[in-house]
Amino acid sequence: MGKRRCTIKDVAEHAGVAVSTASLVLNNKGYVRDDLRRKVRLAVEELGYIPNRSARSLISKATGNIGFIVSEEHFSTAEPFYTRVFLGTEFEARQHDFYVLLTTVPNKFHSSHVPRFIAEHNVDGVIFAGKISEAYADAILAENMPSVVVDYEFKRVRIPSVNIDNIRGVALAVGHLTNLGHKRIAFIGGDLAHPSISARLGGYSDSVRPLGNLDQEKLVFADEPGTGVDDGYRAAVKLIDAGKEFTSIIACNDAMAIGAVRAFRERGIDIPDKCSIVGFDDIELCDHVEPRLTSIRVPKEDLGATALRVLTRLIKEERIISSVLVEPTLVARESTKEISNGYSRACRPAD
Repeated sequence: MGKRRCTIKDVAEHAGVAVSTASLVLNNKGYVRDDLRRKVRLAVEELGYIPNRSARSLISKATGNIGFIVSEEHFSTAEPFYTRVFLGTEFEARQHDFYVLLTTVPNKFHSSHVPRFIAEHNVDGVIFAGKISEAYADAILAENMPSVVVDYEFKRVRIPSVNIDNIRGVALAVGHLTNLGHKRIAFIGGDLAHPSISARLGGYSDSVRPLGNLDQEKLVFADEPGTGVDDGYRAAVKLIDAGKEFTSIIACNDAMAIGAVRAFRERGIDIPDKCSIVGFDDIELCDHVEPRLTSIRVPKEDLGATALRVLTRLIKEERIISSVLVEPTLVARESTKEISNGYSRACRPAD
């Protein structure tokens, strides 16, 4: 005979509270005094109580599941970033007694690509991560599913969003470089259709305007199709070959910054002795490239956790604001350096 499954009645008896009180605590509903809440939580831990999710869903019509949708492209080419966002969602979900179901979707929409957990209504809400076709969003929202988008904003579809404060992040990068004496600061980027990237370019333009360089726009190379390492390499080559005077670069993300470092190394231009570079996102690779990359740190786990908290409020039909911004910070490493006389036209290839 197997061991008898612990029930909510056992939890209530162990905690010395009514079954109704234990139920309120376990379902995060209603008001329960803090001391009683602690007793119930302790009883759950000591007894190893596991809620019968199937029975709960029959009563409440809720599944206890959250869907997490990210494009195949993002999860393959930017996996370190979106993996951390997903983990933040997963860790926060445990605090709300939700399971998170992850799926990737192709970049081009087809009705057959709607995730099964949406079609079968096996989730209570959905988190979209990164750039997703609005056709996907349309199909999912047609199911009347509470939804949140993280690290992206749809143009037509109006749902709550959780994003990094990209303008603030670029301002931190520009401030760091100007404190080191840099005034001619270039920008490289790609995929300007992504709201985060376009916001970073806009933040760059606003932040460098007070520096008084009338031809600053000539130091912007942001027409690459993507934001990967190869895109950064090509953008940096274009910047070098343009023959413009600059002493530092802000890249729209770390992958492009790493590609730029490779391009400069091939041209015999030392980083940071001849040019400083700042990335954006602070992926783990920043600590493992040469030189170690100065970057704007995006609290990726916080993005995911915040998205989950917003979604739980939507599921409970609470009124929420339409967008949330998460603050970035700057992490200074060896790819940036105080300017010296050697910077004068230092970003030309070495003789």
